[in-house]
Amino acid sequence: MKKHEKTFVIDTNVLIHRPDAFLSFREALVVIPLWVFEELDNLKRDLAGRGRSARQAIRHINDYSKKGNLQTGVKLPTGGTLIVGLDQDANIPKDFSLEKMDNKIILCALSYLQTGHEVFFVSKDINARIKAAVLGLKAVDYENNKVSMEFLYEGVIESSATEENLTGFQKSGVMEWDGRALMPNQYVLFRPVKDDKKTVHIGRQTGENHSLKYVESWQEPVMGVKPLNIKQRVAFDLLMDDSVPLVTMVGKAGTGKTLMALASALKKTIEDKQYSRVLVSRPIIPMGQDLGYLPGEKLAKMSHWMQPIFDNLEYIIDSANKQNLKSIYQLLNNKIIEIEAITYIRGRSLPRQFIIIDEAQNLTPHEVKTIVSRAGEGSKVVLTGDPYQIDSPYLDAESNGLTYLVEAFKGESLAGHISLAKSERSSLAELATDLL
Repeated sequence: MKKHEKTFVIDTNVLIHRPDAFLSFREALVVIPLWVFEELDNLKRDLAGRGRSARQAIRHINDYSKKGNLQTGVKLPTGGTLIVGLDQDANIPKDFSLEKMDNKIILCALSYLQTGHEVFFVSKDINARIKAAVLGLKAVDYENNKVSMEFLYEGVIESSATEENLTGFQKSGVMEWDGRALMPNQYVLFRPVKDDKKTVHIGRQTGENHSLKYVESWQEPVMGVKPLNIKQRVAFDLLMDDSVPLVTMVGKAGTGKTLMALASALKKTIEDKQYSRVLVSRPIIPMGQDLGYLPGEKLAKMSHWMQPIFDNLEYIIDSANKQNLKSIYQLLNNKIIEIEAITYIRGRSLPRQFIIIDEAQNLTPHEVKTIVSRAGEGSKVVLTGDPYQIDSPYLDAESNGLTYLVEAFKGESLAGHISLAKSERSSLAELATDLL
């Protein structure tokens, strides 16, 4: 083995984030410390996402173990070499405890540094990176799936046009667009050059010859929920369009993401009969990842975790004032709405369902990929969340599954996205969201 070559030592959480992460490093020595396998072994029985990722990581590594000796190195298709790192002698501080698994993994990285390698310790754990850096290692986050929030696709742009052009656009329903390149299903909010009333006309990229389709903005309530600003009208246009099976909505608390998704889902399912049921889920971060067994008690177990969903449903029922929306329990008992844990969605095929994944910023890119790939024929998937409100210790605004999905699908005609900015809760609630 050559000395001084670039060496990446991977922490366990990187493989949980992306089970085949070791394939991301080109023409380098990729080291998975032996202790990582101990942690993967402990995690593999977890019924939640971590367990699934651990099992997949083990299978991926096992596939390469069949191609050579992981102790001496196995060639990777990326031009690098995969090796399992064993403990070697390394000079460590006197009080550096080796009872902690994180420290044992860092020790493996340190041993490569002290034998002449240019070592990068790769971890999603900030605390582990700090400790590694203190010991002289180059400690880095795994950034393969990171998306810069500064340039995150918003789904809309603003422009201006003469009153004459906009009147013609409204009458014909189509306008040739000669401005900057647009993504499929991207919206242009037009304001007349001279208009004190601030009238807004909406155009949507149709993917045909750079033309825009005029959008008759949603002003009528959907199941009693009325859009309160222009971007909420855009959101309803995407949510109610069956030709767009994947919709992502990003915004802070109070922007109406979840409420609009639920209202649209009920309208399309109960009144339009487009979908057989509504499936709603959220990551179980606050409850420790795992609901356990006992399916008969599932709703009772999930009631606290799903309370924000129930609150929104109660608002819709009160607003709609319809006989067929008497109570949440009626919707659940009649299988119009199904509340499910993320863990159980991934093992199913879901045809003709309106699927809502709330708080999707707490999912990894790998988890989001697994969920979206479950959508069966005729289903619609809506993911909502706020990238700046993340509860998972190994994710941030730029590495979570929601922002990754927005970036990955922005150029696809089957997907649409809208970033919502204006909170429609009380002035106090909006101020608290902005300042605290």
